Amino acid sequence: MKEKGKIKLGISIGDLNGIGCEVALKTFEDTRMLDFCTPVIFASNKTISQQKSDLGINISFNGVRDASQAIDGKINVINVWKDAPKIEYGQATEEGGKYAIESLRAAVTALKNNKIDILVTAPINKNNIQSEDFNFPGHTDFLAQELKGESLMFMVAGSLRVGLLTDHIAVKDVAEAITPKLIRDKVETMENSLKMDFGIRRPKIALLGINPHSGDNGTIGEEDDKILKPAIQELFNNGILAYGPYSADSFFGSNSHQNFDAILAAYHDQGLIPFKTLSFGKGVNYTAGLDKVRTSPDHGTAYEIAGKGQADMGSFKEAVFAAIQIFRNREDYTDLNKNPLQKQKIKKQVKS
Repeated sequence: MKEKGKIKLGISIGDLNGIGCEVALKTFEDTRMLDFCTPVIFASNKTISQQKSDLGINISFNGVRDASQAIDGKINVINVWKDAPKIEYGQATEEGGKYAIESLRAAVTALKNNKIDILVTAPINKNNIQSEDFNFPGHTDFLAQELKGESLMFMVAGSLRVGLLTDHIAVKDVAEAITPKLIRDKVETMENSLKMDFGIRRPKIALLGINPHSGDNGTIGEEDDKILKPAIQELFNNGILAYGPYSADSFFGSNSHQNFDAILAAYHDQGLIPFKTLSFGKGVNYTAGLDKVRTSPDHGTAYEIAGKGQADMGSFKEAVFAAIQIFRNREDYTDLNKNPLQKQKIKKQVKS
């Protein structure tokens, strides 16, 4: 197990014209953050120096060639590129997307090679990142390809945890995309994450209905009765505490979410609108189900305030803390499950 506070935190810088670099640098402007992790920013010395100057951020950093050379107690920057890209705050440019992906690819490679322990990704623009060799709707889909496991988009803010059955697909395609297998896979991934990443021994999971009022017994669509309900019953019969489907319109307003360890929403806005309403500025986007830990703030590039020094780093800081805690929880979970027979023997010896 790693010494406490020595986790190497990789940071992909996101769209250079957004607030990603600003919130990352502001987070570590508070030097106490260096007690918890060793940050490694994938960008360049020139880019970080320009952002520092433009935004009036008071930090010093250490340039390194490779993440393995990162020095504890310092902000480390890897020169992923040597040139000085043009920064146009507030603009969605092709160049901004290009360097966002260069940073992300370098950070994920370091993560896969165990040169960093965890990754926090700053926001990207889903339009200007598209190219011939990068055709993904967002971070989650790219990470699902690059890392091992079955990914789940999991929004987290304290005890509020909301996952998605479907994420970046059009609403018109949602019902067709939801199959019994998808439901089983996502619920099982969520349950495993709750146990391993959040230390919950017997998690209770609520599923939200696909249609208004969960279909109203078939009056407003048959998907809830024919697909969701049988799948939930099967999961419950197999020992997973899955419940629902619940009518999404009143679920959060009635505080029903407080009775569960996590909620699985049918589609993107059904889950993210209530989540961000309840937690905006403190929420974290976590990609559960993969063999590596990646988190992100719950906001986008915020072009409207980029370059003005107005960005709040609260969500980015929460993403850092969440990644660290999940990494530690996974270590503890692995340690506890290495040799359960030996641990049982130790317990008996202590009792006698």
